[in-house]
Amino acid sequence: MKDSSNNSVDYIVVGGGSAGCVVTQRLVAAGKSVLLLEAGAPDNHPFIHVPATFVKVIGTHRSFMYRSEPEPGIDGRVLVVPQGRTLGGGSSINAMIYIRGQAEDYDTWQSMGCPGWGYGDVLPVFCRSEGNQRLAGEFHGTQGPLKVSDLSYTHPLTRAFLRAAQEAGIPYNDDFNGRRQEGVGFFQTTIADGRRSSTAVSYLNKVRGNPLLTLRTGCDVTQLLVDGSTVQGVSWRSADGAKHEMRARHEVILTAGAVATPKLLMLSGIGPGAALSALGIPVVRDLPGVGENFQDHISAPVYGVTEKPLSLWRQDKGLNAVRHGLQYLLTRTGLLTSNVVESGAFIDTTGSGRPDVQIHVTPALVGDAERKPMGRHGITINPCVLRPSSRGKVSLRSADPSDSVMLQPNNLTTREDVDTLVRGIKACRQILRSDALRSLGFTELLPGGGDEVSDEALAAHGRAVAKTVYHPTGTCRMGTDAMTVVDTQLRVHGMQGLRVSDASIMPTLVSGNTNAPTVMIAERCADFILSGAGPV
Repeated sequence: MKDSSNNSVDYIVVGGGSAGCVVTQRLVAAGKSVLLLEAGAPDNHPFIHVPATFVKVIGTHRSFMYRSEPEPGIDGRVLVVPQGRTLGGGSSINAMIYIRGQAEDYDTWQSMGCPGWGYGDVLPVFCRSEGNQRLAGEFHGTQGPLKVSDLSYTHPLTRAFLRAAQEAGIPYNDDFNGRRQEGVGFFQTTIADGRRSSTAVSYLNKVRGNPLLTLRTGCDVTQLLVDGSTVQGVSWRSADGAKHEMRARHEVILTAGAVATPKLLMLSGIGPGAALSALGIPVVRDLPGVGENFQDHISAPVYGVTEKPLSLWRQDKGLNAVRHGLQYLLTRTGLLTSNVVESGAFIDTTGSGRPDVQIHVTPALVGDAERKPMGRHGITINPCVLRPSSRGKVSLRSADPSDSVMLQPNNLTTREDVDTLVRGIKACRQILRSDALRSLGFTELLPGGGDEVSDEALAAHGRAVAKTVYHPTGTCRMGTDAMTVVDTQLRVHGMQGLRVSDASIMPTLVSGNTNAPTVMIAERCADFILSGAGPV
């Protein structure tokens, strides 16, 4: 067993992703010594930093490609859920969309037993972390580390979609994070000067040379070191197979994400006691909620096709690729500065006054993490269920840390979710039929069937093509009831020296992309630690 050059630090952060980089930077900047352990490689590949090339990172060794068990709600198919496996985590491989969710999301958390997490509590934290290029005032910050900007390049099909959506009755919205979320518009993105603003770039880089920071990549953390109810440190395996240990003088903070964080807790004996005992894992703390409450955003694309050469098809091949690459290298402008998913909408399909469907739009025909793009020109309009009622779980397959988890998302297993998805598909089909897209020669490829398609047929289409939007959350839920895992200061119930600070603590999934909320959660975690919040 090897130790690092020093045998203890103030804090150990497990996972160098969106949250881990934030917590680490804030602690080091405050004069604390930190060991940051990341399973993946450094964020040193150009495809990470050039915005439009992020799709080439997903599926490489810089991403975890989690696979679900066969899903009953989607015709028994297996879904792939990619997650970041490099410094910056999801913020280094995602589509860079900056969305916080709705005020009601956080007020709901508060009503579920999380005082201090209402919208009025978290909005100042969002603003503090944000360095917005264009927006300021009540809802936005301009001086924060996380750079947020308008896209310098937008594709002609993106602009055509915006017109089509307005023709279909959706109002234009130039700020999805302002007073109202509903509407159609361009997404703001975590891009600065034509490069991705991941949390590794915007936060961690500020302290990379600081002697208080020990940074290790290629480290698979296998277990928490526990004495009674106190977490004292972690053990991990490095890329060469060597085993290491390190002690934390104060706390260990888990920031490994909604799949890996509950896995590590359970491997360490913190989780559902009966299930752990059945695998031969000594139970340290019986917390039945660990791994439960899994939630994700699920979408079902509507595909439009045209014979005109309008989309991104073949733009990454041959002379087109050379042209775009040279333009980016020489001027930092053009297609490669795009996040590809440039626009979208939030729509209220029930008349409740609160959007329940988000639409992401891509000016190309795209599948999912395993399906290759289709070989023709087209547009993909993806409706997703914003607040799913379906709940899944993450559990251990064995006591072997190298074994994959059992991921059972249970997507589309409630009638409510299926009905919401069908309403979203209908809205997207209506947009596709608007004059702005029809005038460009677009016709519907899928689901197809003309105007008289039954809800049952649309539901069947949804189940057949449903895919994840890569927003797993909820598996270490915050709160006070018997199925929660952390308290409102993110301390694990019944344990000393252990917090969780990532998307797994969300009681319910936020109404939108999850990276900005994860940054906010990490900012609050650092606040709690530095304010001297004591043990549970």
